[in-house]
Amino acid sequence: MILQALKEYYDRKPGELSPIGWIRQKIDYAIILTKEGHLQQLDCLQELKDGKRESFPCHVPNIGKQALKHTNSGIDANLLWDNAAFVLGVGKNGDKKLASFIETIKQWLGEVNDQTISAVLCFLKAGKANPGVFAPITKHPDFGEDIASGRPTMTFRLFGEKDFVFARPLIKQAIADKWSRLAENIGPGICLVTGNPDNIEPCHTVIKGVWGAQMSGATIVGFNYPAFCSFDKDQGANAPVGKIAAFAYTTALNHLLGKDSKQRMQVGDASTVFWAQKATDFESQVVDFFGEPPKDNPDRNARAVESLFRSVQSGTFVADDARNRFYVLGLAPNASRIAIRFWIMDTVAGMASKIRQHFEDTRIVHGPRDKDFFSLFRLLVCTAVQGKADNIPPNLGGDTMRAILEGLPYPQTLLSAAIRRIRAEHEITYLRAALIKACINRATRYQNPSIKEEMHVSIDPNNTNIGYRLGRLFATLERIQIRKHTQKGGKEPNSTIRDRYYGSASGTPVTVFGTLIRLSKHHLASLENVGERINFEKLLGEIMCGISDFPAHLKLEDQGRFAIGYYHQMQDFFTK
Repeated sequence: MILQALKEYYDRKPGELSPIGWIRQKIDYAIILTKEGHLQQLDCLQELKDGKRESFPCHVPNIGKQALKHTNSGIDANLLWDNAAFVLGVGKNGDKKLASFIETIKQWLGEVNDQTISAVLCFLKAGKANPGVFAPITKHPDFGEDIASGRPTMTFRLFGEKDFVFARPLIKQAIADKWSRLAENIGPGICLVTGNPDNIEPCHTVIKGVWGAQMSGATIVGFNYPAFCSFDKDQGANAPVGKIAAFAYTTALNHLLGKDSKQRMQVGDASTVFWAQKATDFESQVVDFFGEPPKDNPDRNARAVESLFRSVQSGTFVADDARNRFYVLGLAPNASRIAIRFWIMDTVAGMASKIRQHFEDTRIVHGPRDKDFFSLFRLLVCTAVQGKADNIPPNLGGDTMRAILEGLPYPQTLLSAAIRRIRAEHEITYLRAALIKACINRATRYQNPSIKEEMHVSIDPNNTNIGYRLGRLFATLERIQIRKHTQKGGKEPNSTIRDRYYGSASGTPVTVFGTLIRLSKHHLASLENVGERINFEKLLGEIMCGISDFPAHLKLEDQGRFAIGYYHQMQDFFTK
């Protein structure tokens, strides 16, 4: 189903994705030749964007795996384009690579009667015999050092013409004819993606752009060891995908994972891409819902989420959105392969509703300077040691994303991580409180659909859960302690009962609350404002009336409710 959905995406992007036999690459320099094969000039195709030099993207001939990844053989040149090591023979094994570049042109286009091919071959042969022919390029005052490194990608164009040599109609037709005659195949078979007869692709194109995978690319479908093969079949015959379908799905996935793609985001260790069966703006909006906002537009995420709320509430999604399939694919590195972390299918309308529910679940009272909505990345980072993305557990991001998009309870490990950070750092932050509230509400709703919300957005005096009540009580006792020190303009104490007792109070209440209540009596007696003292006593009485005794232990979920009770009560103090 994954490969079929990717092929569908390729089929509906005919003008944007490369046709079969071609691939989208970025070209750095164009060598401009005369019709006689002499060097006319060197054009730099790079443009300055946001302070960085960007190469010129275009479709180039794809005659094999070398279009994405060269081997160490030095004899796998591309056709009419490649890096400077192959085009000009610079660097290690340069002569061997240049000879391969010339031979590739002869093999593919040697029979083509075209003046441009003759000009290119004439220039290359002259440079092979006399490296001084290439000197104006390799020793160019502005670009020579870059080109001499062998890394930049280069191609050819005739002086006075607009198109690159490989883009001339006659050359394109010759490449297509050569493909149809010489394409390597295992033999005719039935493609498991399309169900149609086709030549089976033995080795699928590598996938690039998966965070943490090999820079040279990795595969989803591959059989590179005999242990993976069955019934004496070799390579791709074990999972017969036709050449057309294999090219389509790999091209589509590489496009979705591209650097400039608006349909991909990183969720923990999972590189996640989104697309729909039919064109919809929702494809590119998903990144705005979950991704980090750009620095020059920090409110973009909030506006996107607000728009989503309005759309779902007003019924803006039309009938097509209820039928238009929406796909989410999470990929993670696994040696030379790519592992499928999650695969989710829904409709556009269904997916929008589930995403909206996620933001509804994480909504909680907060300070005036805090944003109403935050990215999934921020949600995960608040559970990590030292607040570093590198410390997010490997599977946590993918499991959380899957829970959001499938409407399932958040992973238990997410709740555990949040509570563990609170106990270690003694900080119940806005993000952690929102996360814990969402985890508890989702789990409760999943077990009992009639309960829409156990934990409210703001303080709930009617909530009798022992964990929630004890959290409110702990916050009140801490507030009394703080007011004792600040009532006459004094400074807050360097440490409060939260710093010393939070772990015990939220995990084993019976061991500390007796001591804390006795201590609070001394703090209350020190308050000179009688009205304030009476208000605190009333609040303590209201909270304590729902507590018959202090439990020996609180289970994980009740420790989460303790944190929410504490957070709600503190926010209520700040509001008043």
